[in-house]
Amino acid sequence: MASNPSYGRRDFLKDSVLSVAKAAQEFSRQADAVPEAPAPRLRTDWLRPPGSVDEAIFLDRCTKCGDCIKACDPGAIVCHAGDGTPVIFADQSPCLLCDDLPCIAACATDALQPVDRIPEIHLGVAQVSQRLCTAGQGCHACVSKCPVDALAMDFSAMRLEVSAEICVGCGQCEHICHTVNDHVAIRVIPVRQLAGF
Repeated sequence: MASNPSYGRRDFLKDSVLSVAKAAQEFSRQADAVPEAPAPRLRTDWLRPPGSVDEAIFLDRCTKCGDCIKACDPGAIVCHAGDGTPVIFADQSPCLLCDDLPCIAACATDALQPVDRIPEIHLGVAQVSQRLCTAGQGCHACVSKCPVDALAMDFSAMRLEVSAEICVGCGQCEHICHTVNDHVAIRVIPVRQLAGF
């Protein structure tokens, strides 16, 4: 293929400058563009309200009416941003295990079942990260806050222990740990995750 004799060095330089200018303009346009905000990540560490039936049955029965949310005076039960079902975020506002459990009484669909005694509630089980826990340094805030005495200090090992058989998973320990420490060392594992749901 023969080269164009009229295309000289001056034309080549002009085309090169134009090409670089176009690339710089495109780069500038992309740099100035407002990036798309990533979709907010929905939390998965939520608990169901007291008296909740097994998760699959709960999802079938719950009509997302919000009656349990309205009945919760402490404001612990909130609407899940993803599906509108009632949930509790222990680090923000744990279940206070109200004497009369008005959330259960407000549920007309049997998604929340009555319980006779507080120890029958099972929202999850607290688990301690011994690496992050400062109980060995004198912090026992969660122990004093536990309403069912599921937490105890093992002074021989200088570590916090959880009695899984007693723990109702209310999250009061997680909330107080979140309040007094830089790193949350105790978390409630929701019952649905324990069951593999």
